Order: sequence, then structure tokens, then C-alpha cells
Amino acid sequence: MRAGVRRRRTQSVAVGLAAMVATTCSVLGGSLLVASQAPFDRAFDRQHGAHLTARFDGTRTDAGQLAAAAHAAGVTVAAGPFRTVTVDPEPGPGSSVPPGVTMAPMTVTGRASATADVDNVEILQGSWPKQPGEVVIDSGYGNQGVDIGGTLRLPGLPGTPTLKVVGLARSVSRTSDAWVTPDAVAALTAPGSTPGYELLCRFARAGTTGEMAADRAAVTAAAPADSLTGAQSWLTAKQGSDRNTALFLPFMVAFGLLGLAMSVLVAGNVVAGAVGTATRRIGVLKALGCTPAQVVRAYVAQALIPATAGTLLGVAAGNLLTVPVLATTGQLYGTTTSGLDPWVDAAVAGGTLAAVALVAWAAAARAGRLRTVDALAVGRTAGGTRRDALAARAAALAARLPLPRPLSLGLAQPFARPARAAGMLAAVLFGTTAAVFAVGMGGTMTWVQQAKNHDIADIRVHPERPDVPAAARSAPTAGPAAADPAAVTAALTAQPGTASHYGAGVEDVTVPGVAGNTTVTAFAGDSNGAGYRMVSGRWYRGPGEAVAPATFLTEASAKIGDPVTFTTHGRAVTVRIVGEVFDPHVQTNELFTDAATFPSGTDPKPDVWFVTLKPGTDRVAYATAVGAALAPVHMTAEADVPHGSSDMILTMRSLTATLTALLVAVAGLGVFNTVVLEAQDRRRDTGVTKAIGMTPAQTVGVVLAPVLLVGVVGGAIGLPAGLLLHRVTVPAMGHSAGLNFPDAALDVLGTPVLVLLGLGGVLIAALGALLPAVRAARARTVDALRAE
Repeated sequence: MRAGVRRRRTQSVAVGLAAMVATTCSVLGGSLLVASQAPFDRAFDRQHGAHLTARFDGTRTDAGQLAAAAHAAGVTVAAGPFRTVTVDPEPGPGSSVPPGVTMAPMTVTGRASATADVDNVEILQGSWPKQPGEVVIDSGYGNQGVDIGGTLRLPGLPGTPTLKVVGLARSVSRTSDAWVTPDAVAALTAPGSTPGYELLCRFARAGTTGEMAADRAAVTAAAPADSLTGAQSWLTAKQGSDRNTALFLPFMVAFGLLGLAMSVLVAGNVVAGAVGTATRRIGVLKALGCTPAQVVRAYVAQALIPATAGTLLGVAAGNLLTVPVLATTGQLYGTTTSGLDPWVDAAVAGGTLAAVALVAWAAAARAGRLRTVDALAVGRTAGGTRRDALAARAAALAARLPLPRPLSLGLAQPFARPARAAGMLAAVLFGTTAAVFAVGMGGTMTWVQQAKNHDIADIRVHPERPDVPAAARSAPTAGPAAADPAAVTAALTAQPGTASHYGAGVEDVTVPGVAGNTTVTAFAGDSNGAGYRMVSGRWYRGPGEAVAPATFLTEASAKIGDPVTFTTHGRAVTVRIVGEVFDPHVQTNELFTDAATFPSGTDPKPDVWFVTLKPGTDRVAYATAVGAALAPVHMTAEADVPHGSSDMILTMRSLTATLTALLVAVAGLGVFNTVVLEAQDRRRDTGVTKAIGMTPAQTVGVVLAPVLLVGVVGGAIGLPAGLLLHRVTVPAMGHSAGLNFPDAALDVLGTPVLVLLGLGGVLIAALGALLPAVRAARARTVDALRAE
């Protein structure tokens, strides 16, 4: 065993690298699959979370009528109904946040206690409200900024009441943004409006989307007609919490399968090659008393020793990559899980080693079956097998080809040892597949980054931001006041070189059935220049229409053509969804619409404008001129619109590059191993051909010809295999993250790139075979002739 590992250092490194890649990907994928769900699941079980949060219109039902809905078919336990109302708070006296800072709309629920049969709210700091005028805020509320002891002003209500913040809490079900005592809801309700109701339910069967749809239908049927305004499924909240890590799973599964296939392939080739080149040695060992089982174990161990080293390194690497990916999720739900699960490590390591051992045993079994006399007689007789006949016919056919004789000699070699050639073909195929998959993933990630940046404008106009001393940067400050949109629009329109422009303002609203706040981006002007990528449908064409990402449509249970109602400043606004936009931001509850959709006086004022210039316009000069024109309204312009790069995309690109480099290296080592074995087997033949006049360059041609043939075939098969893997993996990644990828995100490789990738198999084969070919060419003829 020790001698075999020492003699075959290159082959041992190949086995170890392949096992490390397979184990790293599998540990990372398995840990993400298990641990990414653990923080949410543990918090949900601990809080007895709500499977369904149903909201009802207070003008169409009351608490008594909702009692029937609480006992609908399938409901095992319910809490409520609780009164709910949406308010527009701002920081009040005693707050560390400056007055006038805009805060997101807040859904407030009246509950007497943090504990209930469903949704036991966890108090993180402070206490539960005990009297009217006190409030506890959910930790997931978008714009907190008010510490315990501070106050919230409600300027939209008569008398501008205030609420004292007495606690900070966490609801894993995200049933509300804040809670007050039940008798405080009436004082938070605007005149002429009626509070709504919230019913929290758990069901006997709620594990799938279909079961949740049936549960929602049962609750809806038991409530008064048309009273349900929205319903939030726990599966949607769970998917949102798992979104970032779930995106990695199909990606890691694809690389894990490629790595496992490569480790099995290389281990099998190494053991089969070791057995094939040591047949006479095996005969000697058997003649000295080694049993067949001992011989098989020796060769299996020669693969398991480096595979074990690679597996241990892969487990360590996989765990190191898992911890940072899951750190944010654990902090979000207050769990201490590191994401490391010993049984995942044990299962992956055991599975990898078992696969290597199985293929190594299959290859080494031939050594155990060899008769001692046949092993000792190796090399003394030849030409009597079907394989020898096939090789002879292939050599005769190759000799008729209009090629130099060294090349025709080389092209016949794969048919002399078809199993060895098949192993080399598989190595090239998997290496090409990995390269094509990696380049395709890189193109898709570039497309995603461009879709995330989306802005294609030449000039960005925004309010001036005064320099803030470093010592004061940690203190919250009010944002710069937006300029009069009419003044900015007039200045941009009058400026020579302006082709088109639009302004964008942002407003946080509430949508029934959608957890937390929904961000509405309202555009003023020609928003077609915003550059958002559409998945289906179309961009909005006027007021009353909107587009949204798949994550919002899923949570709102809406589709293209459906109306969606949101509440802003106490007023309901209904829009019709006309398209699905691809927007992979952290804030996935988004709507995009025309500013004129909002009721008069409530539309968010644009605080930034984007300008597209006419061809030939100097961007720097234009920005300087616009900045000077808008200086009186404290606006400035910049010619370079900043675009960032997502940490997630950077991480995936780094992982893709690293894992692909390792897989291609393993593929090259697989080719190297096969060519070395072939060169050793043909050492005497090489000496004979060199003795009768073959030059070193011709010798290199003989060695490279069969390898290049295998490279062409492997590249031709690996190219479509890599494209297929890419087209299967990317939609699966999107599905895991709640996103839909359009065809444009998949068709990212042009014809020149495809041609180069098709030649990747030839490159892998040539690089793997080059060193053995040079060694064969430099070998002394007399030494080669003495090989026998």
C-alpha cells in the first residue's frame, strides 16, 4: 500500500483533489439545506407560530362573525380576532431620532398579552404594553430608530397622540409591526374609518403550498363574504428567511455531483491503471503467498488513502464556507446554531469514501481473479483476444488515412485499450462540462448584477449632501429635503443635450396579507429608461398600473392582471399588476408604478433624477451645467452613476472559479495518469520506432494524436452537457429563492464563446498529455529497448 501511494504521487494527488472537491460541495450544500431552515423552524416551533395570518375588513365583519372562521375545517387552534390599524408614525419627544424623519407605515395590533395560543411574541427588551399610550415594536419593523423610552407621534390623527415605546419584540410569523393594548386601538383609528381584524390560525396539515391554499379557502368560506382583505402563509415567511442560502443549494448540488463523479472516475482509473501495469508483480506476490483478498485490499487502499486525506480537507473547507453564509440567518431569529451539523459531515465523508472504495474494489477485483501463472506469463503472448483484433483493424484503417504516419499510429491506440480510452474520455467530458457550466453561471451572474443595477442613465441628479464630521456620522440624521419636482424637471428639459429623464421617489406602504412593509417606487417622467428587466408581461404604461417581482406576487397571492390594494397615509390605492419584473434585492416586497397613481398630495416626491443624454453630448460638461442650474434648489449632478456589486454574486463567482479550477485540474490529472500508463505500456514500441528513424517531434505526435481525438469527442459531448446543466441549475436556483429567471438570463453565451468552450476538451486533453509526451520524446532509445 505505502509503496503504491509513493510511486504514484500524481495519481494520488488527483484522487485527493477530486475527493476534496466532491466533499466540499456536498458538505456546503448539505449544511445549507439543513441549517438554513433550522433558525426559522426552531423559532417558529418555540413561538407556536401562525400557519396563516388572515386580515379582515372591519366594515364587513365583526368579532362574533369571525368566531366561525376560527373553527373552520382543518384549524387545530386559533388566536384572535385582534383589532388592527395602520398608522404613519414619526419620532416624538424623547427620541434620539431628529423630528421630521419619515418612518415606514406601521401595522398596529391590539393584544392583551404577548402569549397566546398562536404566535407567542418573544420580548427581546423592555416589557409588554400595560395601558393605552404604550407600544412594543417588532424587531423586523423597517425603520425603528426609536429606542425604548422614546415616543412616536401620530400626526395624522386628531390631537396628534403619542405612543411611548416600552419594549422590543420578535414575532417569527411577522403578524404585526407593533402591539398595543386592545382598548388603545380606537384612539389610533382615523375619524370615519374602522379598524380591521387579524385572525391567527394553525392547521393540522400545512406543510405544502397546496395544503395552505386549501386551509385559506376553508377560512375564507367560514368568514362573511368579501371580508378577507389578505392572508399571509407561514411558507412565504419561511421562504423569505431561507432565500439567500437557498439560492446556493442547486448550484452546490451541481458541483457536488460533478465532483463526486470525478472522484469516482479518477479513483477507478488509478486503480485499474495500477493493476494493469503491475500484472506480473501481482503474479509474483501471489506466488509468494498473498491471497486474492489481500491483493484486492492493497489496491483499494492505494485509492482510499489519498481519498481520505482529500475528504478530510473537503469537510473542513465545507464547514468553513457554511458558517459565514448562515451567520445572518442565525442572528435574525436569535439562534446560536453555527450551521455545522456533525451528521452531515459524517454522511458526506462516509458516502464519498464508500463511492471511492466501491469503484476501486471493482477495478481491483481483476487483480484478485488473475491466475498466478497467467500473471507471470504477461507480455509473452498477445494477439488472441477480440480487443487485439479490434486494435489491428483500427490500425489498418488509420494507416489508410491521408495523415502523417506518426498521427495515424497514434489514432489507432485508443482501440487497443478501449477501457482506458473511455476513462480518459470521461475525464475530459466532465472537465469540459464543468468549464461550460462555470462560464454559463458567470454570464448569468453578470446578467443578474446588471439587472440589479438596472440604471442605464448617463447623469444622476440628487440633493446635495453636506459633509458630516466623522465624530457625528454614527448619529441618525434627517435626509436631505427633496427639491420642487417642477423646478428640476424644467431645468433638465431646458438643458441642451437632454434626451429623456425621469425622477424616482420611494414610499413604504402596507398591503393586506404581505408581512411587513412594501416599498413602492413611484416614477415621474419617462421611466422606460429605468432599465428594469422584465420576466413576463410588460412595463406599466400609465397611472393605475404597476409591476412587481415574483417574491411580492407570491406573498400577495397575486398574478399578472390582478388588482392589488395598498394603504398609504390612511388612504387605499388599487393598482393592476401588468408585469413581473426581475429585481433580486434584499427588499423583495416591491411595487413599481407611476407617481400619478397616488392620490393628489400623497405621492412620494422624487428625490433623485436620472437623465439619458443625446449622442455626442459631453457628460462631464452636462453635469457641470445642470449642477450650476440646480444649485439654488440645493441639487447636484454627477456623470458617473455608481453601480455596486452584490456580495452574494461575488461569493458565487469566487466559488464557481475555485471549484471549476479544481475540477479542470482533476480532469487534466486524469488525462495525465492515463497517458503516463499508456506511455509505460508502449515504452518498448516507442524505442523500436525511434530506432528506425522516428524523430522526437514525431514521437510527441504519436502520443498526442489519440489524446486530441479523445479531446475533440469529449468537448463535443461536454459542451451540450454543460449547457444542459446550466439551464437546469439556474431555474432551480431561482425557484429556491422565489425568483423567476427569464430566457435572457440563460442565453448568455454567444457563438464565439461556445466554439471556444467546445475546444476546451482539446485544451484539457493536450495540457494533461503534454508532459508525458515530452518525456517519451526525450527517452533514450536504448533504455526503451531494454524495458522488456
